[in-house]
This record gives sequence, C-alpha cells and structure tokens, in this order.
Amino acid sequence: MSSYKTQVIAEPNRQELTVVREFDAPKELVFKAFSDAEIFAAWMGTEVLHFDFKKNGSYEFATKDPSGNIVFKAGGAFHDFIPNEKIIRTFEMGNAPFSVQIEFLEFENLETSKCKLTMQSIFKSVEHRDNLLKLPFAFGLNMAHNRLQEILNNKK
Repeated sequence: MSSYKTQVIAEPNRQELTVVREFDAPKELVFKAFSDAEIFAAWMGTEVLHFDFKKNGSYEFATKDPSGNIVFKAGGAFHDFIPNEKIIRTFEMGNAPFSVQIEFLEFENLETSKCKLTMQSIFKSVEHRDNLLKLPFAFGLNMAHNRLQEILNNKK
C-alpha cells in the first residue's frame, strides 16, 4: 500500500481513518472537483443522480455495469463548507456492512500549484471502520484520485 499516492491511515482500535493526498493543482481546483457534480462524476467514474452542493444539501451517485445494473450506490448530506477550505459531509454506501460516517475534508495549499487534501472519516464503531478496510477501499480511492489528478492536469 505504501506505493499508493493516496495514504489511508487507520490506527488500531480507533473508529476513524484519515486519508491524505497531495495534488499538483491549487486548492481552488481540488475543492471544485469535490463541489461540482460534473467534475465529481468524471473522477469518480460514476453517474451523479443528485448533487445539491449547499449547506444541508445532499448528493447521491451510482456506478452501473455495462448492462445498466447498479453495482455501487452511495450518498449523503453536505452539512457545511467554507469555499476552498473545508467540506463537512456524511457518506453512506448502499448495501455495506457498516453505517453512515461523517467526513471532514480540508484543502490546504502547499505551494502555489500544489494542494494537500486531508479527509478524516469517523465511523459508528471500530468494527464498522474495519469492515470498510476489508474492501479494496485504498485501491479504489487511489484509482479515483489518480483520475482526479489527470482531470486537474487538463484544467490548469
């Protein structure tokens, strides 16, 4: 896992995990990728069913197989945000062995053209967090973040 650019930090016996990724783009562009439905759909490789980015707004997306069957569905609520600084949201996967989690996303400029994303996810229990980690979570997140970097490269 250490070869992944996106780091997933999960300390033993804690009901949280931290995700850290540096992007070669200013934080304004990275923030937009999390707050604009069209860009979000592109880097997540999914169909956005609903995306109301505002305080107390909500979102839902789904990934379909070639036959059009939904193979993955997730959604949540946007609780609050400060443009280009942070997003507080919930996240819930459909048919998952764990319940909704709350996520705190922070965007920080490192240099003029680099951004660090730090995302803290808090789960109902250690067991729920560990159930997520049994999935290919780190692999999938790295694939999505790599697609995001490619999209950001084209928007600079």
